Amino acid sequence: MIKKVLIFIIIFSFVHSIEDSLISKDIIQKEHLVDIQKLDPTIKVKLMYATTNNFLKKNVYGNLTNCYLRLEAAIKLTNAQRILKKINPDLTLLIYDGLRPRRIQYMMWDIVKNTPEQQYVANPKGGSIHNFGCAVDLTIAYKDGEPLDMGTPFDYFGVKAQPRFEEFFVNPEKLSDSSLDKQTIALIKKDIEKLGRLTATQLSNRLLLRKVMTEAGFNYIANEWWHFEAFPREVVKKKYTIIE
Repeated sequence: MIKKVLIFIIIFSFVHSIEDSLISKDIIQKEHLVDIQKLDPTIKVKLMYATTNNFLKKNVYGNLTNCYLRLEAAIKLTNAQRILKKINPDLTLLIYDGLRPRRIQYMMWDIVKNTPEQQYVANPKGGSIHNFGCAVDLTIAYKDGEPLDMGTPFDYFGVKAQPRFEEFFVNPEKLSDSSLDKQTIALIKKDIEKLGRLTATQLSNRLLLRKVMTEAGFNYIANEWWHFEAFPREVVKKKYTIIE
């Protein structure tokens, strides 16, 4: 009797884990997706949307723990890790997000719709580059997994997280001679009061992340220091389909 119960529990757990899986084996095979740690086990992965420690304050990824990407994007990421290791063997890439099926994009959109955070979530109708498996959110960490100080946390959507304004967080005196509009200047000043300036170390850490990622062939965006795309949007849409 005990053996039968144990067998039932094992079978139920196996089936349940498949049903709970965000990205099925069929999709992985059909779309030629790659688990990044299968290519390079030294890359660390901590999917923040599989926790409540994100701007949504919700786990929308369930039990997903692996980062999947398109093969070409994954190869670029392993090249970025190799470049980083050449610069400093004690550092590693730490991934926060990779492929995000569009059904999860709809969930995120429903949460942020008609809120100030809506501007930071791509409308699922057109899709995010994450939905194609060609974008990655990440940082640099030490071997023990402790992230380098980038000046703001991941998913901080104030202006201090935006690369386009970094010079003003390093040298706020430049604001008086800038061509920025009054509202943007006010937001920068507010973030400086709240979080302080961007230190030389924080800026250096961001520049290191951008260096290894761009040398590996990724593009970065102006409003999130952690987000990188393997190809321009028009290329992605021609080459790949959205993962539903």
